[in-house]
Formats: sequence, C-alpha cells, structure tokens
Amino acid sequence: MKRPVSILLLAISSTALLAFIIFNPQSSESTETGLVEAAQQFQQSLDNNQQDKMMYDFEDGERYNWHFVPRERNGLPLKAMNEEQRDAAMQLLKLSLSETGYQKATNVMKLEGVLRAVENRPDDDTYRDPNNYYFTIFGNPQPGEAWGWRLEGHHVSLNFSSLSDEIVSATPTFFGANPAKVPNGPIEGWRVLQPEEDLARALVKSFDQDLLAEALIAEDAYPDIVTGTEPQAQVGDLEGLAYSKMNSEQQDQLMQLLEVYHEVHLAEVAEESLKSIREAGFADIHFAWAGGLEVGDPHYYRLQGPTFVIEYDNTQNNANHTHTVIRDLQNDWGENVLKAHYEEAHK
Repeated sequence: MKRPVSILLLAISSTALLAFIIFNPQSSESTETGLVEAAQQFQQSLDNNQQDKMMYDFEDGERYNWHFVPRERNGLPLKAMNEEQRDAAMQLLKLSLSETGYQKATNVMKLEGVLRAVENRPDDDTYRDPNNYYFTIFGNPQPGEAWGWRLEGHHVSLNFSSLSDEIVSATPTFFGANPAKVPNGPIEGWRVLQPEEDLARALVKSFDQDLLAEALIAEDAYPDIVTGTEPQAQVGDLEGLAYSKMNSEQQDQLMQLLEVYHEVHLAEVAEESLKSIREAGFADIHFAWAGGLEVGDPHYYRLQGPTFVIEYDNTQNNANHTHTVIRDLQNDWGENVLKAHYEEAHK
C-alpha cells in the first residue's frame, strides 16, 4: 500500500538537433553529504502533495515495477519540481553513481531532446521530454534502516537498495540510447553507449572460425533483451563461448567489457559485484552473440555467469537504437544482503 507522507542544456528549434535538459549535471559541487541525508534533504524540499507521489513503503510491490519504455510512471518527475528540488534530486543521483555513471545517465536523458528533433516534434512535446524522468523513494531513509530509490524514464531505470548510507544493490541497471549514433546536426556522430558496442564487436571479430561458431547463438539478432522486466531475471542455460576457451588477449577484452558495465556504479558497489563474479569463477562466464558482425548490422550479445547476466541489443531503427541491462541473479533489489541483515537482526 502506498504510504501518505504529512537542462540550460538545449533549446531546440525546428533545425537544431540537440536539446538540453533544464539542469546542469556539472553544477552541483561535491560534498560530504551521505545518501540518507541527501534523500532527507530532497524529501524535505517537497510539499506534501509531491511527497505523497514520491514516497512508497519499502515492501510495496511498486519497487519491482520497473521498465524502460515511455509510459506513465509512479513517482515525481523532474518536470514537476522547481529548481531547488531538481538540484536536490540530482544530488541524490550523483551520490548514488560513479562520475561515469552520472554522466551516462544524464546523457541518456539529453537524448530525449535529440529524439524530439529527429522525430520533428514541437519544442513543447511532452512524449520526448528530458524532464520526464521520475524519482521514487521506498521506505524511510534513516540510519540503520533499509530503504531504496529509483530513477526511471525512457531508456533509464536505476534501482538502488540501501542500508543506511550503504548501497547494497544497484540492479537492475538499464541504459538505452536512441539514436545510438546521432545521425546529423551539431552533435552528429555522438554515441552515448559507444564502448558497450565497440568492445564487444572487437571481441567477437577476434575469434577464429571455430570459436566464432561457438559464440554465435543465432543468425538473426533478438529483437530486444530477453530477460524482460520481471522482478527476477528470466535466464536460461549458459550459451555461447566460455571464457576458458578464449586466449589471454580475448579474456582481457572480455574483462574490459565487464568493467564498462560495472564502472557506472560507485567503486565499492562495483567491487562487491565483481567480487561475486570472481568467486563464482571466470571459467563459467560465457559470451554469446546473435546477428551480424559489421557496423550497421542488427546485433545482440550477452555476458552471463552463475551470478549475473548482462545483455545488449541494437536492432530497432535500422540498428541505431540500443538497450543494455545488468541483472544480479543473486542480489537484484538487495534481496540476499537484506535477507541476511534481517536474519542477523532477529537473532
């Protein structure tokens, strides 16, 4: 049950292609503020009606209601906040991600303005809107308490679960890009998710005929990520080429790709995730590819191990529309860590 609680970045014209959101991602200064304090400051900046839209019980099923398409969402969007409130919201985001992750998130949001121009929508269009991203807090951010929060909109879904100031899970993590490569205009060629594509293509093209035969799982790319948006990732058996069959250079390339996906998170969060992958064993990590190998070919790939799955898909809009997702098969939503915490507390 929901709990009641008492970018100058682009001015778009018909000829301009880049649109900026109304907050500046570089404007807020680094502080020593912790997550709990940042969440409290954000909450306190809101009026009662705004808080009621944003706040949910930690156990509410809404916490698992995630998606990455344009749709109606529960929470409070940036467009419903004043400047002070947006600054507080973005400060919470900045404290929850690495600098790389924060930049990636705000860049994906900027792409809504680009897409508005590509689709010849008016300047005041609300369907492609860089401010149509929703903040939702679950639970009561307090020292010693479990709580979580989410930022979500088109092509962004960031889900954080915390104990006090510690993020114990930052998955599911979804980033998308449309266009994946800006086709023309003042930022022609800009690619928000460039390393995710380039590193994987370099890896798959380094395989000899025998290794490539193992890595390729389908001639045609899957139309989208296959794990879906269920609370628990729907995964099948390991497919593709095992890490253990790659040479040392290819293994290094795979690790670089793995790090690209994790470097969006805070260093301590990324290290904990990579630690669980190491402990499960690199030998069992598989790299699978579907679709063509050349730039412009629709393509899909997957990195999967005993504890995680990462997916990438680029098939829509003539293979210029990218989806990526990270799922922790053991600790999405902080389920394992929070379960252990509660069991220890009840002792």
